[in-house]
Amino acid sequence: MKNKPILIIAGDPSSIFFEIFFKTLKIKTFKSPLVIICSKKIIIDQMRLFGFKKKILVFKKENIHKKNISNKTLNIIDIEIKKNFFKNLERNFIKKYLSLSFEIAFKLISNGFSDKLLNGPINKKNFLNKKYFGVTEYVSNNFKKKNIGMLIYNKELSACPLTTHLPIKDVRKNLTSKLLSEKIELLDFFFKKHLKKKAKIAVTGLNPHCESIDAFNEDDRIIAPIIENKRKKGISVSGPFSADTIFLKSNRKFFNVILGMYHDQVIGPLKTLFEYDAINITMGLPILRVSPDHGPNIKMIGKNKSNPLSLIRALEFLDNK
Repeated sequence: MKNKPILIIAGDPSSIFFEIFFKTLKIKTFKSPLVIICSKKIIIDQMRLFGFKKKILVFKKENIHKKNISNKTLNIIDIEIKKNFFKNLERNFIKKYLSLSFEIAFKLISNGFSDKLLNGPINKKNFLNKKYFGVTEYVSNNFKKKNIGMLIYNKELSACPLTTHLPIKDVRKNLTSKLLSEKIELLDFFFKKHLKKKAKIAVTGLNPHCESIDAFNEDDRIIAPIIENKRKKGISVSGPFSADTIFLKSNRKFFNVILGMYHDQVIGPLKTLFEYDAINITMGLPILRVSPDHGPNIKMIGKNKSNPLSLIRALEFLDNK
């Protein structure tokens, strides 16, 4: 197969995924075959709801690698569910449904069927039950990878939080020279290998204006020395910069990725700039794993008003690999 298939985990049954997926297929075509891991019942119900028509082919995970797959059909691996599913969306059932979806995807990846994975929006509270900070860590654990990173990618400017879905009160104690060093090197490597360009990294400080009234200032004692060390090794990295001004146009124009100390410090400004024109990539895996950069958006289910751009960008990214 010239282009390896893109494995798509439809994600949380209570989400806008199929709405934006059908919108995507109406306006975009892809070279890589798309294989959706989901319930046949759910996708048929969603096709009726949104008036989307396309022939469905159901494949068995055991022999799908022997089949010819094309995007002339909707190719699915069926996750069978009970008839009363929509009347009884219990948390434990959703967790089992999603776990099985990922289990199938991981098996197909380990068998060499694909090295490209996309998952739809997932309610972390229902699925992860506080065992993992997010889906990034859940997927990474399957591949036994610890040096990983979340990259919110836009071709103009990307953002990477040093810590992901960590409570603010825990950020400071998780800010270490080792973690910062690893993340800068990971960004440098990922940009070269997968984006085919040199990372130009701006690093924010932890404290407002990179200043602190405490005797120990993390920006001076931890962040600045690591940046200087990496610069001496040839990595294009600068900082620490004050987080309240680095996203100004006159400042950000010198960089293509901003590494922040915590999630909302850099992802909030990036979403303000690009809205849905960004995707979530997990760096450090032996495969490419992406997802749309938004959640299930339960309030918008069934309204047919959701923006598919992030899903389009995610599929385009994998399709070109």
